[in-house]
Amino acid sequence: MARLAERLIEVWRGDFCESVHFGHVAVWHADAGLIGAFGDVETAILPRSSSKMIQALPLVESGAADAFGLSEAQLALACASHNGAAVHTDMVRAWLSGLGLNETALRCGPQWPDNLPARDGLICNHATPDQCHNNCSGKHSGFLTLNKHLGGGPDYIDITHPVQKAVLEAFEDVTDDRSPGYGIDGCSAPNFASSLEGLARAMAQFAAADARDGLRARAMVRLRNAMMAHPLMVAGEGRACTSLMRVMNGRAAIKTGAEGVFIAIVPEARIGVALKIADGATRASEAAITQLLCAIGVLDPADPVAQTYMTGPIRNRREIVTGQYRIAGPLAAWRV
Repeated sequence: MARLAERLIEVWRGDFCESVHFGHVAVWHADAGLIGAFGDVETAILPRSSSKMIQALPLVESGAADAFGLSEAQLALACASHNGAAVHTDMVRAWLSGLGLNETALRCGPQWPDNLPARDGLICNHATPDQCHNNCSGKHSGFLTLNKHLGGGPDYIDITHPVQKAVLEAFEDVTDDRSPGYGIDGCSAPNFASSLEGLARAMAQFAAADARDGLRARAMVRLRNAMMAHPLMVAGEGRACTSLMRVMNGRAAIKTGAEGVFIAIVPEARIGVALKIADGATRASEAAITQLLCAIGVLDPADPVAQTYMTGPIRNRREIVTGQYRIAGPLAAWRV
């Protein structure tokens, strides 16, 4: 790395700083370029699930979404890392049925749902989860829709498959970065790497897409608007993506990714954000993205939801407040 990761989030217990999270942040303005940088923004990262709206671009711009009559909520689900609640799995099953397919066509693998009622229901019925419960089943339903439109073979997650070739083309175009490679994600699909700066640049393209013509720009607008209109589909109750997008009420689309990645798309400011916490901690990525949304001006820092993600508080098992998170270093003072 050209630069070391910067101190971004501290975890305090009483008068003691117990833990520190370091990371990298890139903030890109569609017109002005890089307007905020902490750590090494040129470092290559795997964006994991934060790039799902990019992976969904070929679904929309190919005409597949319209050919199969996908709703705005389904487009949001295509960008989701959902909780496996009934609202998610019911839509996936109906989506697959509309394609003339069933759960066995998915290639994401089964996963126990994070949604407790769904998990408890499976346990009480002595049942096991299937692939529809996988948090990426909406993305994979989108892949299957595109595949049906293209007439490809069943292994749509193969790196040489037309679906993944279309995803790579879109990814390299919107990041304006030649991908240095890929890793296999938890859902078995390829996850293409880019620089953190490139990922932020891509999110700024989504933010400013209204001002451009063409299929890709219109697809960007549809996907980001679907996410903002249906925050429940993007994650689920109690999740940062859903809770923060609800509070912002259509002013930004945000998406988490595994291993401490988070992105934001802010249309009114024409800004894209990408961050990566070096140790992969979700609590730190959620605190950092919340701080950045407040700094950009689309989230009220006094809002209780914003406070929850920025500061905690940390409580023990008796609900006594024992500590808090603190925004550290230059991130605490940065503003647009």
